[in-house]
Amino acid sequence: MTNIIDPIAEIDESRAADQDVVIGKSRIIFRRFMRNRTAVAGLFIFLALFLFSLFGGFLTPWDKDTIDPLNIGMGPSPDHFLGTSQAGIDLMALIVEGTRISIFIGLIVGGVSVLISAVYGCTMAFFGGKVDAVMLFILEALIMMPAILVVAVATSGGGGLKNLPSWLLLIIVLLFFSWMGTARLVRSLSMSLMQRDYVKAAKYMGVPSRKIVWRHLVPNIGSLLVLDFTRGITGAVLAEVAFSFIGIGIKLPDVSLGVLIGQATGQVSSFPWMFWVPLTVMFLLTGSLAMMNDGLRDAFDPSSSSIGRAKTKTAKKTIK
Repeated sequence: MTNIIDPIAEIDESRAADQDVVIGKSRIIFRRFMRNRTAVAGLFIFLALFLFSLFGGFLTPWDKDTIDPLNIGMGPSPDHFLGTSQAGIDLMALIVEGTRISIFIGLIVGGVSVLISAVYGCTMAFFGGKVDAVMLFILEALIMMPAILVVAVATSGGGGLKNLPSWLLLIIVLLFFSWMGTARLVRSLSMSLMQRDYVKAAKYMGVPSRKIVWRHLVPNIGSLLVLDFTRGITGAVLAEVAFSFIGIGIKLPDVSLGVLIGQATGQVSSFPWMFWVPLTVMFLLTGSLAMMNDGLRDAFDPSSSSIGRAKTKTAKKTIK
């Protein structure tokens, strides 16, 4: 990663120069991110939803498996803050469970896919030649596979996967398809890094290939991987909602935001709370991730103008 030179860095460096302190790039990036109010708001919304998915069950005495026969298909009330479903199940309990499953799928798919793409792309660029040609051929062949058909076959119990939970099947399938585009981008960036002097020196000194990949290639594409992690979470959540909405994703008795939205779509006029509450949670989840991704992109970009009030302070300091 190249050195970041911007007004915020100049402020930090001027202060550090008086104290003989070196400001790290990660600290500068963190300060740039925290100065972006939109990104910080997205971070707080995501953390709130994450905590809600973990501890939201304490907000209601009901759970997703308990039926209240006296309140079937009822709207929000003191007994059920968000109402009940057509089966008399507390909607808040369902939202907590659905949010937990959706966030869990997003985090697993986003994190593991970034790791796979980094290793695969860097390996292609490092070895090159026939190894790169074979791995690139495999990558192109996998990209051409129809994802929706594979998801439909896997989640329907095909291929001897009937005994696995539907959410685990969906994670496996999404992981199979989510890393390929990033791997191609990592390959192109790593090929340019292979021409750097420090990489050539490491190879000349006999440093093992595994260490060169992990110590020199992967850290220098760290900004790309961080951004792809947040994008991967968003993509996984939207994919889960889409597949579950059309009936080939999460299956009952497992619950997710996509399942709740899909079940309530045909009864929006009769049970509006069953549709709008999970839809709102989905928008908050994906919207907060999008705001965080924009903030991270600006924080990693040294030419970005999203630097908050620091630019004004630097101008005043220059005038003085």
